[in-house]
Amino acid sequence: MSTVREIVHDRDLYQVGENDTVAHVAQRMADLHVGAILVLNGETLRGIFSERDLMKRVVLEHLDPKTTPVRDVMSTNVVSVDELANLEEAMELMQSHSCRHLPVTRGSHVVGFLSMRDLMNFELARKTEELHHMRAYIHGT
Repeated sequence: MSTVREIVHDRDLYQVGENDTVAHVAQRMADLHVGAILVLNGETLRGIFSERDLMKRVVLEHLDPKTTPVRDVMSTNVVSVDELANLEEAMELMQSHSCRHLPVTRGSHVVGFLSMRDLMNFELARKTEELHHMRAYIHGT
C-alpha cells in the first residue's frame, strides 16, 4: 500500500513566517505556483495560508495586505498526517476535516505538504500504469 512519503519525499518544503505580510506571502505563493503554503515559526507549524484565506479573510474584510501579518488571517485549526500513513488515511482526513491540504509530519517535524490534487494525480498515474499492463497482457506484448 502506498504511503504519503512516496508522494512528498523529494519535494522542497515551501514555507513562510508568521510575521510575514499577506502581500509578501501572496507574492511567494504566486512565484511558486501554489494555492496554499505552510506558516512556520522556526520549525513549529503555526498554520496554513491559502487562496481561500486570502479571499475570505483579507479581501472581503478590506484588510491591507501590505500591513496585515499572515498570522492574523491564516488557518490555525490544522490537521496533519504522518508520512507513513497510507493514501487512503490521508484522503479520509481531508474529507472528514473538509480540507484540501495536509502538512506531513515525521514525529513533531513538518517534512512535507500534501494536497488533494497530489492524491488524485498519484492515483491517476497508478491507474494509467495498471491499464498499460493490462493492455500489454491482453495483446501479448
